[in-house]
Amino acid sequence: MDGVPRVPEQRRPGSAQDAAEPAAALRFGVLGPVRAWRGEEQLATGSPQQRALLAALLLREGRTATAAELIDALWGEEPPSQALAALRTYASRLRKILDAGVLVSESGGYAVRGLPEGALDLGVAQELAAEAEKARGAGDLCHAREVLARALAQWDGEVLAGVPGPYAEAQRVRLEEWRLQLLESRLDMDLEQGCHAEAVSELTALTAEHPLRERLRELLMLALYRSGRQAEALAVYADTRRLLADELGVDPRPGLKELQQRILQADPALAEPSAPAAEPAAVPVRPAQLPATVPDFTGRASFVSELGEVLASAEGRVMAVSALAGIGGVGKTTLAVHVAHQARSAFPDGQLYVDLQGAGPRAAEPETVLGSFLRALGTADSAIPDSLEERAALYRSVLDGRRVLVLLDNARDAAQVRPLLPGTEGCAALVTSRVRMVDLAGAHLVDLDVMSPDEALSLFTKIVGEERVASERKAALDVVAACGFLPLAIRIAASRLAARRTWTVSVLAAKLADERRRLDELQAGDLAVKATFELGYGAMDPAQARAFRLLGLADGPDISLAAAAAVLDLPVDETEDLLEALVDTSLLESAAPGRYRYHDLVRLYARACAERDEQPPSEREAALSRLLDFYLATTAQVYAIEHPGDRLTDDLEPTRYPGLSFDEGTAALDWLYTEAGQLLACVRQAAGTERLRRAVDLLWAAKDLTESGANSHQYEMTARATCEATRAVGHDRAEGRARTVLSDVLLVSGRIQPAEQEARVAMELAGSAQDATAVSWVANNRGLICLHESRFADGKVFFDQALEGLRAAGNRPFEATVLGNLSRAHLGMGNIAKAVEMAQHGLAVHTEIGRTVRLANGHFALGVALTRAGRYTEALSQFSDALGIFNDHRQRLWEGVTHFRIAEVHAADRRPSQAAQHAEQALALGCIGGDRMQGNVLTLLGRSLSALGQADRARACWREALSLYEQNGAGEANSVRALLSSATAA
Repeated sequence: MDGVPRVPEQRRPGSAQDAAEPAAALRFGVLGPVRAWRGEEQLATGSPQQRALLAALLLREGRTATAAELIDALWGEEPPSQALAALRTYASRLRKILDAGVLVSESGGYAVRGLPEGALDLGVAQELAAEAEKARGAGDLCHAREVLARALAQWDGEVLAGVPGPYAEAQRVRLEEWRLQLLESRLDMDLEQGCHAEAVSELTALTAEHPLRERLRELLMLALYRSGRQAEALAVYADTRRLLADELGVDPRPGLKELQQRILQADPALAEPSAPAAEPAAVPVRPAQLPATVPDFTGRASFVSELGEVLASAEGRVMAVSALAGIGGVGKTTLAVHVAHQARSAFPDGQLYVDLQGAGPRAAEPETVLGSFLRALGTADSAIPDSLEERAALYRSVLDGRRVLVLLDNARDAAQVRPLLPGTEGCAALVTSRVRMVDLAGAHLVDLDVMSPDEALSLFTKIVGEERVASERKAALDVVAACGFLPLAIRIAASRLAARRTWTVSVLAAKLADERRRLDELQAGDLAVKATFELGYGAMDPAQARAFRLLGLADGPDISLAAAAAVLDLPVDETEDLLEALVDTSLLESAAPGRYRYHDLVRLYARACAERDEQPPSEREAALSRLLDFYLATTAQVYAIEHPGDRLTDDLEPTRYPGLSFDEGTAALDWLYTEAGQLLACVRQAAGTERLRRAVDLLWAAKDLTESGANSHQYEMTARATCEATRAVGHDRAEGRARTVLSDVLLVSGRIQPAEQEARVAMELAGSAQDATAVSWVANNRGLICLHESRFADGKVFFDQALEGLRAAGNRPFEATVLGNLSRAHLGMGNIAKAVEMAQHGLAVHTEIGRTVRLANGHFALGVALTRAGRYTEALSQFSDALGIFNDHRQRLWEGVTHFRIAEVHAADRRPSQAAQHAEQALALGCIGGDRMQGNVLTLLGRSLSALGQADRARACWREALSLYEQNGAGEANSVRALLSSATAA
């Protein structure tokens, strides 16, 4: 057996070296009963379910587990009705037991963070196993055996003993299998060192305990043979063959058969360990993702040399990792990028780069980063697995044998970084972070301090210009000293001077000399970051300082001028003057004309200033309330333009702050799609506040975002967050609306069963809250769900219910839309003439209202009915009208499904070439209905290609459609199987 087995699909949480912790340090055990210690004192970990929660979090190694994942881990498919409340209770009790900050709440879930090295017995075992593998690879079998024995000693009985739940059971199986693999590896090394006789007894016991494990039987045969007991070795084989035949009906594996033959032949090579087989060479792929190095890079010569030497040593090491740590603004990224560019020649197979966004509120997920890296390394999307563990394993496999440099910038912590490390000889990783990664095993740690005075002066000179600095060298030295020699602070001060040609260096130095404008301490740590930004903040007048504080409160990637005016409650012109003044201080960036953004650290500082300085404190909430009002009022305006006559806007929560007005639809849509990220961030930020009901209505009014396909995923995540938030506060009306929105999203993406579940709950909540608007809306959704499930009579009942409510409310546009949907129900029941009549009625109402996106829905519904009626020319005319309107209103997914319907008409009218053309366009655009609809398009495309004589390509389409149907449990799978069978027979 070559090498030392690694724990299956599991990352290593900490180093085993120097595993002893101070007396007060926390330690945990999972390789046995779930236990916790503080020093030598064992802590009470509570009930079995509470221990199950602790185990699930420890085994996630710092990654956040959502509430849904933890409920599934503890109770499986049948959780108790109060599972979420119980989960929160267990978490609260564990917090009281553990140290502060160990069990953290994040994004609706929990994580265990900040554990020291050696705090988890599994992590110790992993590090020891890795050390043993390294020693074995170096030929030091004595050390490898000793270390592996220490790894096995970490087990203390049954893994997760007494812990209930499906997750614990799966982990027990996984870790027991790994233990046996480690044991087999240690026994293999015993035999390599000639300890045959000693191994026989242990192997005899193990084969009795695990009779079907052929590797143990193989080792026992070899131990017996090397001990001179050839007959017994052959008897072991005979027993094994008989047992496998009786128990499993199979023969021994080829390796065992081969060993028997070699024993019969007294092969002298059996006394020697076998050499490992050579691995196949990887196909070279050369990503080159490094950002450009800055042209004014200055100083840091010792660090450049030190890091360059570490990277140069990567060829002879398992992996070279350098982790740069330092305060914000100290120049970690600049240095790392510069060093990486200098080392490119040492990594001929490529360089990978990612900003992990660790300083922001939503750090990059390792799964997403691995997917990006794998694509850059040439892996096809179809070959990239879903889980973090599988992606990490594939990533390491792809890098094996290559020399690649990985730059992981702005990392949150070691847990985020570990799955992204190459782990193979010849590769190297550079990591930058605000935290010192002492728990990143084997890393070369570099603490990046502020610049030397000479380096700082050189950087200042490059930005300001040699001519201005040469005559005022002492003043320039005073400036960089006042900046604490921190690179970002120097850039801020120098940029202010460079932008003001009338200032001298002495003027700037005089301004910075006033210590009231700076914190007293300009040293390492967070205070140094604040001191850097205090240079600009302290120089602001009161209006500028207020703008700086309040604008930092808003989530979102950036903010528009109009939204900023709402936050500040000021006219747009006055707001623009303030923001441009902030841009001059470099504390605010101008992302584009009329748009502004903060650097992530500056945003954190601005929020700290708001908490400290904003008086009264209620002004912070008032600012965010004005921002939400602005977004809700403006989005309602967009909805009213896109859906004239629709009464939804009459039933939204009232707003006190006005929004924007638009003269025409193009400008309204431009605003909606430009502001989508900020708008959804505003909704998420309102969770758990008094603004929640308005936030739900904002999400509802912005529903066109999801049907366009432009922001579907972000919209869905926001909808789920609002569902959870409204449920937590017990507000039926808001929760009913949130779940109605979520059912919309799921319906658009073709996830019919989840959409039905949300719609049922939404119907109950809306009914109890007497929310007639939501009741009508969700009744229409449930009708559409019935259409997808071919329950046409049930769909008619729901559509009739929706129509009754809409007519009572006088909502004619939505009534006309539901008539089009009702037309499809009649088609399903075979009432084709009635279906055409209903669709024509709906279209007449839409036409009377004007050229809106709902008019396109009317044309679409009539086109579907006319197709079933065999009136193909008329149907194509309707679909053509619908397509133009959908395009004008940027409804890409509706464009796609319209192309599919056009393809259906051409196919029915025996025009396969045109049908194939439109089906391809549908695939390119995407369709309402998600994967299931994509399967329909592929099936139709296959039929068209088959009619054109392209049989191989047709079968490829059908196979892909079958895969999509099977993944979604769709009934259409049977018809596609029949197509494939008939094609194969032909």
